[in-house]
Amino acid sequence: MNRPRSRILNGLAAALLVPALGGCQPPPSAAAVRSVPVVGGLEHPWAVAWLPGGDLLITERPGRLRLVRGGVLQPEPIGGVPEVLAAGQGGLLDVALHPDFATNRWIYLTYAAGSATSNHTRLARARFDGRALTDLQVLFAVPQRKAGSQHFGSRLLWLPDGTLLLAIGDGGNPPLQLEGALIRTQAQNPGSALGKVLRLNDDGSPARSTPFAGKPGALPGLWSLGHRNIQGLAIDRQGGRVWASEHGARGGDELNRIEAGVNYGWPKVTHSREYFGPAIAPATSAPGLRDPALVWTPAIAPSGLAHYDGDRYPGWRGDLFAGGLVSQQVHRLRPDPKGSVTPQQEIPIGARVRDVRQGPDGYLYVLTDGAGDGQLLRLEPI
Repeated sequence: MNRPRSRILNGLAAALLVPALGGCQPPPSAAAVRSVPVVGGLEHPWAVAWLPGGDLLITERPGRLRLVRGGVLQPEPIGGVPEVLAAGQGGLLDVALHPDFATNRWIYLTYAAGSATSNHTRLARARFDGRALTDLQVLFAVPQRKAGSQHFGSRLLWLPDGTLLLAIGDGGNPPLQLEGALIRTQAQNPGSALGKVLRLNDDGSPARSTPFAGKPGALPGLWSLGHRNIQGLAIDRQGGRVWASEHGARGGDELNRIEAGVNYGWPKVTHSREYFGPAIAPATSAPGLRDPALVWTPAIAPSGLAHYDGDRYPGWRGDLFAGGLVSQQVHRLRPDPKGSVTPQQEIPIGARVRDVRQGPDGYLYVLTDGAGDGQLLRLEPI
């Protein structure tokens, strides 16, 4: 299997990147921007989606779906949201509109469900009438139940053919086990949903012609495997390339180009180390396993990911924008036609970045994590 060379971004290389804000003069290719608050007072917001007409939906991890109408955060959460397990990294997570939302009114949600000792990631959809959710349907539930409150995933991405990608985390860190082994090894088990990307139809059924279809023991709808905990998914709609940003452990965060049938190696190969020190894997690369396009060490804790195709920022079209929870920045990255990725710019936000999206107005929007002080920010050229 072709394994493109990865770019390793270490602390020294990161220090050489010039931020877009602050006292340094940006390089000629870097646009200077400022962050403008749009909405505040959010409690651990996780994802944002635009409704026709410009209103917004924002998920809050404790289990609330919020409506921003006319630029104002509505005081009452939207009713009809499913019950979630709001613990640790779990809760109400991603939100996405059906491509034909204007006709069918379907919105899609991912969330953690269950108890502290038996939980999993779910995908559901419901109709939104402008006030509440109705006709809630659970479309997919990870078959493997686990303990703890880590690594649920779970980003959503619609493909041009109307199918839906669902990213699911590997279940958690040591010493958590499943079936007599560390739960993270489930990422290499094609019969498990943990540590995978699935491709589904809009009703939650497995998409046809998936790369593992017909293989004994493979989970229906399996698209790619060997992932730790994807927190960002984005597509280049002109080129058709899908990108994912993924948490490592101690270092070794990754940006990957997601392709059908590919094994991305976790935890057999990784640049990550255990939180208590030693290497997780004996190698960082191996035949048959895909190398990441970019590795961040030390970790930035990548979150939401956007591919920019607007014209609000000179020189930014075609670039990727990855949020960083630990770095508290938005990282501008430039992919080339061969799949290599070069860091371009670090945009300081000053808070944990949970999501990055391109709005229908062509601006980039940033969602910051916070216990009651989370914000939706708009990046505007200076």
